[in-house]
Formats: sequence, C-alpha cells, structure tokens
Amino acid sequence: MKVVLFNGSPRKEGNTYHCLNVVMDELKAAGIECDYNWIGMEKMQGCTACMKCRDNDDQKCVLPGDNMNKYIEKMLNSDGIIIGSPTYYSNLTTTTKALIERCGYAAGRKLKHKVGAAVVAVRRAGANHVFSSINYFFLINQMFVVGSSYWNVGIGRQAGEVLDDEEGIETFENLGKNFAFLLEKLSK
Repeated sequence: MKVVLFNGSPRKEGNTYHCLNVVMDELKAAGIECDYNWIGMEKMQGCTACMKCRDNDDQKCVLPGDNMNKYIEKMLNSDGIIIGSPTYYSNLTTTTKALIERCGYAAGRKLKHKVGAAVVAVRRAGANHVFSSINYFFLINQMFVVGSSYWNVGIGRQAGEVLDDEEGIETFENLGKNFAFLLEKLSK
C-alpha cells in the first residue's frame, strides 16, 4: 500500500511538515509506503477552466511549466492521499489550492474509492475552513475521508511549536492509525 502526502506550506520544515511527519510515522509503522512531496514553494497556477483535460480524458493538465502532471500521476498511483496546508488568512495556501483545482479537473473522477485526509497547521483560528476545503476535494471525488479523535489540526506559530500541542499530536497519531486501518480493510 502506498500513500502520497503533499505539504503546501512555503516553510519547508514548518508546522505542517511536523504534523505530516507524525501521521507518516504511524503509516510507516503499519508497513505503508509514504511518498512525501513538499510543494509549498513551487510556482503552480490555479485552474483556468479551459476544460482541455476533460476533452483529452488523459488525466493530464495542459497548463505548462510546472510539476502538476507528476503530482496527478502520484495521486493516481497511490492508495491514499494526504494533503497538508497551513492556515493563511483563514484559508489554504495558493499552491495547495492549485493542486486541488487542477487535479480535480484533470483526474478527479479517477480517484474514486481512494482514501484521503486533510492535515492542517494553524496559529490560532481559521483552520476549519482549510480542513473543509481539502476534504471537499476528497468528497467530490468519491473518496473515503478518514477522521481522527478531533479535527486534524495542530496549533503552533513558530516552526516546530506544533509539537507542543499534545492534543494535536495525539490527533495526528490517531489519524495515521485510522488511515492505515482503513487502507488495510479496503485491501482485502
């Protein structure tokens, strides 16, 4: 089994990174291969709604100049997808949004029955909107969304500060365990 993870934070080893690592530790402990991708500083534009990807029906975005098709292929070749984003002005980062928009149009219909989860880092407030936005991507594509013992949110401002959020860390540990559990059940 394989899970692809995306970190949409421009901070390479910021709080989103630490949250995703807690989840990955649980997945790896369950014998699941993890493909971690930091996309936070990549220049990826949002979807232009040209609809050429739908016309071509090849699960590829026609917009040139970035790694989007590589990321779409990783999603298609995985059993599960975890998307992480920090909370910026009560929203997800533009890179995370571009990933969701363009993959959704180009390949979303091919993600049916995969497993997905959102991972969110926040300083104080606004995380529920980020959490919802990412999960809407999974839900509209008929994926199974994994929950935890609380919303998949970690609180911290400075890089690494989220590791002091005991409830958040427990939430991410439980998320990793629940994600592994569901993948195991679906593989039978």
